[in-house]
Amino acid sequence: MGMKVVFVGPPGAGKGTQAENIVKKYGLLHLSTGDMLRAARDAKTPVGLEAEKYMSAGQLVPDEVIIKVIVERLAQPDAERGYLLDGFPRTVVQAEELDKSLAAKGEKLDVILHLAVFDTEEEETKELVRRLVERGRTSGRSDDTEEVIRQRLDVYHKQTAPLIDYYKKSGNLVKIHGEKSIPEVAAQVESILDNIQV
Repeated sequence: MGMKVVFVGPPGAGKGTQAENIVKKYGLLHLSTGDMLRAARDAKTPVGLEAEKYMSAGQLVPDEVIIKVIVERLAQPDAERGYLLDGFPRTVVQAEELDKSLAAKGEKLDVILHLAVFDTEEEETKELVRRLVERGRTSGRSDDTEEVIRQRLDVYHKQTAPLIDYYKKSGNLVKIHGEKSIPEVAAQVESILDNIQV
């Protein structure tokens, strides 16, 4: 059975770049919530059709449906080689359900990587707003206005702070310092994952 990794981090922290590096280097499946929901919908599985109802109405897919989609995906044979969960769990309820479903199979997560930028929420927000505004300028992404970015970060901090506390208790949360350069962040991640015995 491969490595089971959860990756948590705010928008603009460089999670996407690091996730790509991890899945390539360690041969893991990259499972993001959005991709899994779309795949379940396209495969027209019962839970996929349930998710489709919310997605087509532009509503958030409720926890219990997302959890079913993830559990169904993790039961597929290719998940045996290990995976990186990206964007899930987002809430403590989702984390508890994931732990329960893994425990039922005698499994557990190997590590939760928390990509943080600076130590305080205030400093983190300041740096991420700067990065995302810059990214918006260069990419022409109109959704990256300062106000929208601050709102997204606010939602992230509210949802994720309890999640970080939950995983701290489980003892397998590791903080990655995301304010460093991309190669330095990658080196931190690799030194953690290289020490995991699967």
